[in-house]
Amino acid sequence: MPNRDLIQVKLRPLSGDRFQPTGFPDIGTALYQRPHGADGWQDCLLLESAQSMANHLEATAWDRGNQLPVDAFAGLPYVRVVDPNGQFLASSRTEAHRLASAFVKDATFNGTDMKEVIRSRLGLRDDVPLSPRDIAGAVFALDPMCLVHGVFFAEKATVWPGQPKVARAVTAFVEAHDVKSVVSGGVKRDEVRHSVQGTGGASEGYGFVPFHRTEFVARDIEASFSIDRDQLDSYGLPLSATELLHALAQWEVRALLDRGFRPRTACDLVVSEDESVDTSLASLDELTTSVHRLTAQCASLFNTPLEVVWDRKRVKA
Repeated sequence: MPNRDLIQVKLRPLSGDRFQPTGFPDIGTALYQRPHGADGWQDCLLLESAQSMANHLEATAWDRGNQLPVDAFAGLPYVRVVDPNGQFLASSRTEAHRLASAFVKDATFNGTDMKEVIRSRLGLRDDVPLSPRDIAGAVFALDPMCLVHGVFFAEKATVWPGQPKVARAVTAFVEAHDVKSVVSGGVKRDEVRHSVQGTGGASEGYGFVPFHRTEFVARDIEASFSIDRDQLDSYGLPLSATELLHALAQWEVRALLDRGFRPRTACDLVVSEDESVDTSLASLDELTTSVHRLTAQCASLFNTPLEVVWDRKRVKA
């Protein structure tokens, strides 16, 4: 049997019953049907996708006010990107592609192109097969969270031979079951221009502009999390490092559930009052203690956190 931590939790809107759905370009709301009962079907909605939930989980471990990792993650290495004046720009924790972000790969470290730094540290060479466990060890040393949430070194093969890829070890999504639409609307008022004849109409933001709005209600909303223990084991890291990755993944899940999350203006979700979070998931305080202990045990496996410089002029040239 696959070795997974499977956690399913019922959620509810923090206020009222309605929630704003997610939307996708050219698709709109992600409505679908699932089998229900002997022969029936039920209208459902994908409220948050796997890629969106990965962003929400990562956000729990980042202090946006100070642009630094939260205290529990402070001892872990990562790549911090600054401009030539030392102003924070991005990081391997906040960028969509993590270590393979354009801001990371197009930066320099002590004057050396980061593409070459990554190529060297991952041991990528032409005419040599990829060594997944060596790559996992090198990624762990640069930013272990890339082994939790995945990374794809997709630069052309002449830069990163083999283009190694690490899949997500944590997959999460939120579904709403037995949904019904709630259609409403409103109007953008203009107390100054009562007529938009001539220049300056609705497209420029003038005049009275009516609009429609579709929200949803659901019989239940469920968040699902899967931590792939088999994948964490497959990295071939020392036991303390594997346990650390597992604790980090659990910490993010627990933090998100404890705090609730608000993916959109009118979609603010918390755990239902009558729901007890899976007992296999320790408390946030217990997980924080585990993360600190295991981080100290893995110190010899980490690189020093890298501060790299992204220069607009250099990239443009």
